[in-house]
Amino acid sequence: MREGYEGTGPGAITPDGCAVDLYARLTVGDEPDVIAGAVPAGAHILELGSGAGRVTRPLLERGFRITAVDESPEMLEKVSALDGRVRTIRSPIEKLELDERFEVVMLASFLVHTGDVSVRRGMLRACRSHVTDDGCVLIQREGADYHTNLPRERVDPGGFTVRILSAEPVGDGVNEVRAEYVFPDAVWTQTFRARPLTKEQFEQALEEAGLRVDKYLTEDGTWVRAVPVR
Repeated sequence: MREGYEGTGPGAITPDGCAVDLYARLTVGDEPDVIAGAVPAGAHILELGSGAGRVTRPLLERGFRITAVDESPEMLEKVSALDGRVRTIRSPIEKLELDERFEVVMLASFLVHTGDVSVRRGMLRACRSHVTDDGCVLIQREGADYHTNLPRERVDPGGFTVRILSAEPVGDGVNEVRAEYVFPDAVWTQTFRARPLTKEQFEQALEEAGLRVDKYLTEDGTWVRAVPVR
């Protein structure tokens, strides 16, 4: 397990504290609608950090082609079970080197907020190096109060409760975040490290990777379409 990352609960736990069985149960929100409204119909999407396929499944149902990347073989096994047409690649995002480029590259799940600056830079480099010059990169950011409106909880339409319990500073602008997922038959917890980014810091990080914001896709600014700098 990576330093500062931990997960508890039934089933396999990935090195960054994600419980595979939990992620296979999580429901999808409006992400597929946001994505579908921002990219060409039927596009080939490189999904970086697919997890167990929570977003992959509805995108497939909308007619997109998906190449799913994750470092966890257990997560990718769940993705492969969704549809045999999905191509899966096991790799850390920041180390991905494919000899091809895609119309759309997607970095969701707040991965851009990883606490390790070198990993974030590697992830954004992977986005830039794998998108076509006329393509786009879709990135999901944390909400403005993600680290401050705490503790908070919500009851998911799927019948479980999500609690973000705390976000404690651990130095260098990084917080250790603790989350809890309560289902009728099981409880999972996850501890991970995240770095809050202002809009300016986020855009600067994109610029360093050769990307720029094309459009903020949602009113709260959590979904962004970026394009290569030419």
